[in-house]
Amino acid sequence: MRLAVDLMGGDHGPEELLQGVKMGLEADPSIEHVFVVGPEAELCPIIARIGLEDRRLEVRTASEVLTMQDDPAIAIRRKKDSSLLRAIELVREGKAHAVISSGNTGALVAGSTVRLGRLEGVKRPTLACIMPSRNGAWILVDGGANPECTPEILLQFAVMGSVYAQSMLSIKRPRVGILSNGTEESKGTELTRQALALVQRSDLNCIGFCEGHSLFADGVDVVVCDGFVGNIVLKTCESLGKAVGSMLRHEMTATPFRKLGAVLARNGLESLKHRMNPDVYGGAPFLGLHGNVVKIHGSARRLALKYAMLQSSRAVGQQLNDLLEREIAKIRPLTTHLHSQIPPAAGVAEAN
Repeated sequence: MRLAVDLMGGDHGPEELLQGVKMGLEADPSIEHVFVVGPEAELCPIIARIGLEDRRLEVRTASEVLTMQDDPAIAIRRKKDSSLLRAIELVREGKAHAVISSGNTGALVAGSTVRLGRLEGVKRPTLACIMPSRNGAWILVDGGANPECTPEILLQFAVMGSVYAQSMLSIKRPRVGILSNGTEESKGTELTRQALALVQRSDLNCIGFCEGHSLFADGVDVVVCDGFVGNIVLKTCESLGKAVGSMLRHEMTATPFRKLGAVLARNGLESLKHRMNPDVYGGAPFLGLHGNVVKIHGSARRLALKYAMLQSSRAVGQQLNDLLEREIAKIRPLTTHLHSQIPPAAGVAEAN
């Protein structure tokens, strides 16, 4: 298994991510080769300083960086030698099986869609985000790649999310729900009601509509929505997690007695912190493309990259894309009568 890692564009610089590469290589001997992409003159001294001496590592130089402020559609046309695009090209050329980046999400979505192309039958690839629940985890699709969708696209998201849950979370028959403002079938919007009807006609284990308060209660494994709603859910959950963590630290250190209680509860608190840490779930894969593309946070640190490498290795080993293509083909008869216009993907139409 061969990986390409875009080291530029993140908040903490290439050294932090190179430490993650080092951890990933140490943790997974099945990784045959890792291309790290960025300015060679900047990366080589860091590699030497942190002692990243591994024969599987290779530096591929790139002279430009796609920043978070760049317009995705414009940037992928003008910054041809960016580290992000060079990393994607390694997958396109067959030199790497997967690419990992902490850079501009829109540029990664647009660049990978244009350069790698979609799997057979896939209308829109989707960002799949693994989230912790009370006793396990669930998957959110779409996490922000497609703000406008059709019922057919949401059906495909449901299929891809279900396959991903089976492969990566080892859930034999994932429970799939359409995110809505109530569980009654009369709730939701025209889009979600039509999408629900399609999912119910498929072979998926559909539980109907699911509400926001059901997300963390272990009642659903795959939550389906458009990228506009999904991105709001994702960022709200992340913000809430950080706020609760901050409040907990404040309250547990407010008095000497509470500090003593914190010491006594240390193991439990550390366990909770680990479960709530998004880094341990790896990145968000962009499902539905020829090749594997994984997005990690712009603020990601070394642990996130380590787990993203392990996640990518497992996806390639499980032949995830073959499974996705096969399952998408099964639902084609359900959508042959649909003629609704497919909305353009954000940043992709302009980049063509």
